[in-house]
Amino acid sequence: MGRFVAAFGAPAAVEAIRNRALPAEFIAQEAEQESRPDLTSRLNAWYARLAAANPPADLEAGESSGARLIIPGTPAWPTQLDQLGSSRPLGLWIHGSADLRFACLKSVAVVGARAATPYGSHIAAEFGVGLSEAGWTVVSGGAYGVDGAAHRGALAAGSPTVAVLACGVDVCYPRGHDTLFAAVRGQGVVISECPPGVHPTRARFLIRNRLIAALSRGTVVVEAAVRSGALNTAAHALSLNRHLGAVPGPVTSAMSAGCHKLLRERKAVCVTSPEEMIELVGVIGDDLAPQARVSVLPRDRLNYVTKRVLDAIPARGGAGPASIAVA
Repeated sequence: MGRFVAAFGAPAAVEAIRNRALPAEFIAQEAEQESRPDLTSRLNAWYARLAAANPPADLEAGESSGARLIIPGTPAWPTQLDQLGSSRPLGLWIHGSADLRFACLKSVAVVGARAATPYGSHIAAEFGVGLSEAGWTVVSGGAYGVDGAAHRGALAAGSPTVAVLACGVDVCYPRGHDTLFAAVRGQGVVISECPPGVHPTRARFLIRNRLIAALSRGTVVVEAAVRSGALNTAAHALSLNRHLGAVPGPVTSAMSAGCHKLLRERKAVCVTSPEEMIELVGVIGDDLAPQARVSVLPRDRLNYVTKRVLDAIPARGGAGPASIAVA
């Protein structure tokens, strides 16, 4: 659909789908990559969706819920989404008080497991607070676990945060996050490419992940199993040439196995603090993470010869100058 709209424009695309007749030149272009039967099946799917669509009702539902629709080329549109090419969303529904475009100019995606461990939730909240206090907007998916902890951390720091949903912006999913989403709307913004009233599906979660990666300068995976959806977001970040960080965890934890896989395959940089993530996505040479403080012991202040003499003195008893000199 994205390639079709990009080539012929939205009005022509709607008319072609309504008539079930794609332009011959488009069919020829697609035939080089995909089979004609697949293109036909997609056309049938587009036709069914178009028949069920009710744009005036969507706009009315959005307005009644406080949401609005933005499209590419308008002042509110985050231009980094244009890097998705033919996968760029045709529009976004947004609901909140923050300026989405401005908020995402300097943003980091914090993603991870829904079934996060206490360790993962703690680290995600730390990243949410630390990134926000440093002036970075936290982007995440609004799910349980790592996502929710990251959003709460950003809110606690008094900064805007962006929740990218796999359902309509007027649909509360997960239901347990109704209070969180209200806080995000009040301080940040909730967005989705799904019209109001649309409920989430597994496919929509995976499709949504590309938006999280594209909106941000970099993505950090806090905690993820080997089949976690967060790794799908990480893959999108890599395909867009975005920075990717991963937080290490206990080797005994299945919830960190996905992070360790990214690190082992050298797809991600090891990050253990918000400062290290900022160093990864920030200005080279300026946004350096502080060096770890190491305690200085009295022995550390001695020169090499003095240390040798000290080592030659037995812990118990005494030693003469000759034995010390030999040692």
